[in-house]
Amino acid sequence: MSSRLWSLAFGLRITFSMYSSGVAPVAATFFWRSTDALLGTPGLRPALVRLPPLAMLDFLMHVLIVFQSQTVSTSMSVSERFRIFLERLTLTDIQMQNGRDRRESAIKPLNLYYWASSSGTANSIFIGSWAKRTRMRPPRDVDVLFQLPYSVYEQYQRREGNKQSQLLQEIRGVLLKSYPYTAIRGDGPAVVVPFSSYNVEVIPAFKLEDGKYWVCITAGGGSYKAADYEAERVAISSSTTRSNGNTRELVKMMKRWQTHCAVPIKSFWFEILAVDFINSWEHAGKSRTWYDWMVRDFLVYLVGKENSYVFAPGTWEAMSLGSAWTSKARTARDRAINACEHEAGSRPISAGEEWQKIFGTDIPLIP
Repeated sequence: MSSRLWSLAFGLRITFSMYSSGVAPVAATFFWRSTDALLGTPGLRPALVRLPPLAMLDFLMHVLIVFQSQTVSTSMSVSERFRIFLERLTLTDIQMQNGRDRRESAIKPLNLYYWASSSGTANSIFIGSWAKRTRMRPPRDVDVLFQLPYSVYEQYQRREGNKQSQLLQEIRGVLLKSYPYTAIRGDGPAVVVPFSSYNVEVIPAFKLEDGKYWVCITAGGGSYKAADYEAERVAISSSTTRSNGNTRELVKMMKRWQTHCAVPIKSFWFEILAVDFINSWEHAGKSRTWYDWMVRDFLVYLVGKENSYVFAPGTWEAMSLGSAWTSKARTARDRAINACEHEAGSRPISAGEEWQKIFGTDIPLIP
């Protein structure tokens, strides 16, 4: 803010204070010095004299707010806004180490039981957001695949009933021996270990000859489903490299929208859709200066995907997107359009208000 504007702000605040204290004559002196000497607008004083004193102050405070907004717009940029936003979404070093530690805490007892190993990392890999580097604050689950010996598969094939459910219960039992006071539970293909800093979701799996994995599906009497976690990781990594980082950062921002607005859509779908969108977006590879348009255009694209399908990398499993999320997507799209118009019109505060309706306060109103 310029020195003239700071002086005006100071003069007006002193004036308000004096009027509030009943020192009207002295307040008037500060008032006219602030307006005549600093605003320097011809004819302003005669016009203001006709207003009641407090109405004059109210008018000038509104002028000050406008000047402040104009000053902010010269130093504010789309790039800076989104840089701060993404920085706030990034896990701290301590949070990263906590995630690695919790993985080892969950994997070590499983390695001891199934592989006679004391390692906290062998026979396991990060999957999900930790493998794709789309993890974000506040910390979510840590997804870890644990590879079981083939002998365990053979053993369970000889059993009756829901083999996959029984296997998950065995995994749960092994972990409970190490953490008897933890509410460990089976949840779909995973066994969830709720540590204080993170939930670790352990996905027990059997590795196939082609590099894919069979994971346990307990629904419908039990079955195995193929998953290609490496293909999923490479899809995000390759698109991120080609787009100068756009893909991974778009996914993170959409996950924040998902959380802030309780959008009923899977994070995995965001990843698939972001890769597809970036592959055809005309501004892919450009800097964060274009991120307001990237968010807007992705939301426009997303609304157009109502009731369509996405396909899992590697296995090409078809997944219906449905329409439960489209109402919130349309609202976010319209707010992003408004935000972009405010950014283009040098109204950064108004733009920030629209962005915060989408993402919450992690994206700054002003930096």
